[in-house]
Amino acid sequence: MSTAALDGLISDARQFFSELAENNTRDWFLAHKETYDKALKAPALELLDKVAAHLQKQTGHVPNTKLFRPNRDVRFSKDKTPYHLHLHMSWSTAPTSWFFGIGQDYISAGAGIMGFDKDMMTRWRAAVDGPKGEEIAAEVDRLRGWGARLDEPALKRVPAPYGKDHPQEALLRRKGLAMWFEVTEEEASKGDLVSEIASAFHTFDPLNRILSEI
Repeated sequence: MSTAALDGLISDARQFFSELAENNTRDWFLAHKETYDKALKAPALELLDKVAAHLQKQTGHVPNTKLFRPNRDVRFSKDKTPYHLHLHMSWSTAPTSWFFGIGQDYISAGAGIMGFDKDMMTRWRAAVDGPKGEEIAAEVDRLRGWGARLDEPALKRVPAPYGKDHPQEALLRRKGLAMWFEVTEEEASKGDLVSEIASAFHTFDPLNRILSEI
């Protein structure tokens, strides 16, 4: 695949989603599936492979890659439109992952763990309750200082047996820890797309290291 096709992925995806937003039906998508496969899916798969090579050199492990399906799960949703208006992909080396997404109004690069399993949840709370809690909080603050986004905690209350006045109460209310940088199309396209993503992912190294240690 040409570099131009890969570097054009963002603009091509946004153009496709702009048109899909006006015609979000199965008939329209199937009529334009060739465009989706050529302009979005093929370069996205190429991007997954090339970024995976960077991550393998960095971590010493071969990451599992995933291109998320365009189909929405509408079984329990009031919104019955069948297709997502974004292109999401991920790279994983247990237990942590990296994420890259292109939407109509955002481009994001992130890392962490989206949701803790039962064992990780137990270890997470024990770590946050100990000296490592300060290290985690400091790293979250560092990334926030660089402009990274962190979603609100999933739990409204601090789980037992921890008190509501715990110094790391916000971390204890989490069921996962992932952070993202939101970038503009101009920023994402200022250089080689693979290198830009790899550079953004490198910023999350300390966060993923902490989560892996836990």
